[in-house]
Amino acid sequence: MLVKWIRCGVVDQAGFDRGQRRWAALREQPGFRGQGGGWSRSQPGVAHLFSFWDGRSSYDAFMAGPHDAIAAPQDGSYEMLAVRLFTHRLEVKVGFEARFADADLLRVALCKVRPERFEHFSQMQQRVWNPAMAGSPGMLRGIFGQGQQGQADDFLVLSMWNSATERGKYREQAVARLSERAGLDADVVSVAGDVVDVVQSWTV
Repeated sequence: MLVKWIRCGVVDQAGFDRGQRRWAALREQPGFRGQGGGWSRSQPGVAHLFSFWDGRSSYDAFMAGPHDAIAAPQDGSYEMLAVRLFTHRLEVKVGFEARFADADLLRVALCKVRPERFEHFSQMQQRVWNPAMAGSPGMLRGIFGQGQQGQADDFLVLSMWNSATERGKYREQAVARLSERAGLDADVVSVAGDVVDVVQSWTV
């Protein structure tokens, strides 16, 4: 499965929102699994979107075909757009589905990992981080992916939560302890992330 992460610096929120609703046309595209996102809690005017595809071939066919026509109404509503593509590696909780209807909050983390530590980092995600998140009340589902297009040292961790309160409990209780247990400092060059309030009208 292919995961696409889009980060936009929006200058016209109303126009961007209207344009985002047109992406419902994605439902007709072969290989499309789902899309959702919302507004950053920490960066005013920043929107995050996540879309999921069966694989690179179906995504490339969409980009070469109807993408530009669907995207055109949003032209001028943003001043920055950054796109990253990831290959699915692991699920957080079994049976990941690309749906957002029950999610109130998204947590996205981008970890830049030292090449010689790829294997250890992935093992720790599976053995340490995933069980802790999966056992947290309010954590619905999540996905762990590795970057494409020359960005193999970038790893994505995306988790969906049913409330900010529950996600806050996990963060307060677990993150420092789990980081030490997983040897995170030895694996990563940097970790960046954001917390996203889901806008349900953007869900496809």
